[in-house]
Parts: sequence; structure tokens; C-alpha cells
Amino acid sequence: MSPPNRIARRFLPWLSAWILISGCAPEQDQLPVQQAPAAVVYTDPPQYGSPFTGVPDTKDIVLYEINLRAFSTSGNFSGLLSRLDSIKALGVNTIWLMPTYPVGEVKSVGQLGSPYAVKNYKEVNPEFGTLADLRNFVDQAHAKGMAVILDWVANHTAWDNPWIENTTWYTRDGTGNISIPPGTNWQDVADLNFGSNAMRRAMFNAMKFWILTANVDGYRCDYADGVPFDFWKAAIDTLHTIPNRKLILLAEGSRPDHFGAGFQLNYAWEYFGTLINVYKNNNPITDLLTVNTTEQSGLAPGVFKLRFTSNHDEVAWNDTPLGLFNGQAGSMAAFVLTAYMGGVPLIYNGQEVGCPVKLPFFSRSPIDWTINPGMNVTYRKLIAFRKSSEAVKQGFIQTFNHPDVAAFKRTHNTEQVLVIVNVRNAPVTYTLDASIANTSWIRTSDGTTINLSTQVSLQAYEYLIFKK
Repeated sequence: MSPPNRIARRFLPWLSAWILISGCAPEQDQLPVQQAPAAVVYTDPPQYGSPFTGVPDTKDIVLYEINLRAFSTSGNFSGLLSRLDSIKALGVNTIWLMPTYPVGEVKSVGQLGSPYAVKNYKEVNPEFGTLADLRNFVDQAHAKGMAVILDWVANHTAWDNPWIENTTWYTRDGTGNISIPPGTNWQDVADLNFGSNAMRRAMFNAMKFWILTANVDGYRCDYADGVPFDFWKAAIDTLHTIPNRKLILLAEGSRPDHFGAGFQLNYAWEYFGTLINVYKNNNPITDLLTVNTTEQSGLAPGVFKLRFTSNHDEVAWNDTPLGLFNGQAGSMAAFVLTAYMGGVPLIYNGQEVGCPVKLPFFSRSPIDWTINPGMNVTYRKLIAFRKSSEAVKQGFIQTFNHPDVAAFKRTHNTEQVLVIVNVRNAPVTYTLDASIANTSWIRTSDGTTINLSTQVSLQAYEYLIFKK
């Protein structure tokens, strides 16, 4: 929005309100006939570039989350470019950028403020660069065959967002003061009022803006559980009016109605929590198999749960995958489960090299990309096979119960994949189910043929992946 328009929007509502409540309005017979204020008419910007034709189908997505403040020493868009080939080589086909908008300064928390306290929905955070820099990043990612989605924060804004002058766009307490999101302690943000049609129209327009202005391919929508279903449905319907667009839409939440609103993905929070309990509290692996069935049941074709062992919140506030899953070997075994048992896998930057430290996102803490090159190679191999296997991505799953070993077979047409994972930090001898005992398979790690008998011996956190 241009500066003159911004000034007008800040001044006129307050002038009108003052006239009404001060008693200083002219006599009624001196007033001209007043018309109801017309709704703001938004004009979409022209399309920058050409819509990316390589957006993957949802089942094929391998998602990579980038925290710009941690990804490079420069902490900006330019700092991303030198590692685009490395991200591509990992097997990634979709990049999610954490919020790239200016950060609010009023009531700000942390050294640099939270990127989820959005000061302006239609501007680029100068900390990260310019619109031209964002466009260049998206262009280069597209040229390498990777889609790019932005982080969208619909539930709240920063206190110094220009929208704040429209007080009816926000929820208010009993004294008329704008509130923080209920049930949170997020003092740096103001809760939006989804009963305001004017606010909704402004947000629909802002969401369209980046698809057109920066040629991005969709959104990961923050705190989606805190936003009403009918808003998401209307917003996504609006986005689908943009011509020639295949969009990726991920809800950070677990409500089933996200899929009815048009999201293709939401979070597998219960799976993640159960997996941690298996590792940390020695809960039986059957708990995880049960949750897997529950999360997958009833999903319509084309929609999936996002599975992960790490994300920006967990690494900032909880722990790294190494801490959550007992070291490198345990974290790799956990990744096999999240990537092969069902859903779409997420990798958070630094996970692929076993970054051992927590990564804040209110300040800078650059990742050391030189560590643990062997982990990177292993991630590449695991992702490469997943991408090649329709059985892993969408096959029927048959599970085999055991308290310490996750064993399951996935089948799609004539393809079969067998996965056996020891989730304990100790050797285990696993007795194979009769349906897979005394069968021959190809080991995916090296292509050798393996004749299984009735038992397999597994070292601590060892996993085996076979196909035929």
C-alpha cells in the first residue's frame, strides 16, 4: 500500500468516530444524506513470471523448511542460494520459507522479534532482502525443479501492523482493548476478528498478492487450528480463482475439517508425540502403529498428514532430533518411520547433518553445514528410495505387532516394501510373522538379495528396508 493511502486509512476512521461520540456533528438538517461506506475494492497485481509447472502431487512432496536466520551466516535470501543444489540433491521438491514479512517492533520479544508477528502482509522483511531478492530465490528454486511455499500467519498480526487502526478487525476484551490470541501468552501479537468481512477481504487479497507478485506456489498456514473453517474455505476458494495454478496448501494443525476447507496436508501431531514416548518412555511400538491407523483412517484421496521428527518450534523450544531420539542412530531410525509409514515427510534445515544445537528463530544462530556428512548421505538414500516407491507413498500397510520393533509391509499393485525398525537402544532378535518368514527380498541399501528365515537380529536402532 502506498504511503498516502496508508495515512488516509489511519486518519479517516478516527475522525469519523470522534465526530460521532463528541457531539460536535452539525445539526441533522444541515447534514447531507450519508451513504453506507463502500467496501474497499482490491486490485490484484500483475502476475510476475510464469506459474511453475513442476509443482508435485501431494503424495510426492518432500518438504524442506528453512529458517532464514539459521540457514546461513548472512541470514538473508542471498545466503540461501549457495545451498540450493544441496537441498535439491537431498531429494527435496518443495521448500517452505518461514515468514518473510517485516517483524513488528511494538511489544516485540527476543533479539530480533518473532517472524510470526507480521508488521505488513504485503512487504518483504528488509532483514532478509528485497522483493527482487525473493523473486530471484523463487526463480532459482523453480529452475532446479523445486516449488516454494511461504508461511502465512492468519490468526494475528503485530501491534504495529497498519491494520490495527481498524479496531473492528480485531477481537477486544470487555473494556474494548484489543486482545492477544485466547489461550496463549503471545503478548507480541493482536488477535484478528474473523467476524469482520472487511478484514477477511483484505487477507484474501494479501494471500493472492504473493502468488502473483513473487510467483510462489502456496502456503504453510500457521496456527490453522486457531482460525475458523469458513475463513479457510473462502480463502482457499479465492486462491483457486488465480488461473493456471497448482497450489500446495499445508495447515499447521490437526483438525479434520482442514481437508474440507481445501488443504491437502495438515500436521501429524499425535504421531509425533507418540513416537517421542516410544523413544523416551519405552512405550510399546504398538502405540505408534495404532496412531498411524487412526490418523490415516478416513482420509480422502489426495490428502495426507505431514510427518516429521523436527520442525522450527521443536528445535527452538524442545530439542533437536538427536536429543529427542537418542543420538544419530535413533534419529535416523525415527526418520525412517516418519517417511515410510505414511504421510508426507518434512525435513527442517540442519536435520540432514545432525545439527546438535537448538536453533532459535527470534535471533540468529547459523548452522554448521560441515558436520556429519555421512548423515546427509543416508538421508539422500532414504529419500531417493521413497520417491521411487509408490508402495511407500500410497501403498496398503500391513503391520506386525511387537513391543520393540516396528515392522510393516506396504503394497501397491505388484510392488512390496518391507520395513523393520528397532526402536530400542539395545540389540533385539525379532521373530518374523509367518507371512514374511522364509521369503526373499532385495535390500534397498545395496541391491543385494536377502533370504529371510524366521528371525532377524537387529543392533540398537538398526533398520532394514527391503523391496520386491
